[in-house]
Amino acid sequence: MKKYCALALGIAGVALLSVPAQAADFEVKMLNKGSDGQVMMFEPAFLRVQPGDTVRFIPTDKGHDAETIPGMLPDGAQPFKGKLSEELKVTFQTPGLYGYRCLPHFGMGMVGLIAVGNTAPNLYAVRQVKIPPAPAKRMAVLLDQSQRAEGSSSTKSAALH
Repeated sequence: MKKYCALALGIAGVALLSVPAQAADFEVKMLNKGSDGQVMMFEPAFLRVQPGDTVRFIPTDKGHDAETIPGMLPDGAQPFKGKLSEELKVTFQTPGLYGYRCLPHFGMGMVGLIAVGNTAPNLYAVRQVKIPPAPAKRMAVLLDQSQRAEGSSSTKSAALH
């Protein structure tokens, strides 16, 4: 009897291990003015997701896009580039940090950061990318926020306030 119970438990364990984890979907709004009063921003500006999760960039206010900032993505990851005033859907696979911007409002500081997974293997490289002062100031806050949140097993988003 013990042999059959052990066999049944083993089979059940293998079956559970073969079930893929449920991927999550997140939304980032592209806004002229955020809920905290800042102008030209993504909300949330910082997001932590897991590999396989999808983020939808929604042009809540028209005239915005979302695209990766050159040099601010993990090695081997594919850059993304949306069209002006159109929704963009991106599924993230490669762990690391993804800095992104709204190209028309980049100079005004419209940037965001997505951390995929619980570590940031490309943190040093992202910090070395030269960008204009306004987006650099916002990105520094987001990078600090990502480091405070690193190691968290949660996939919940954290908005920049």
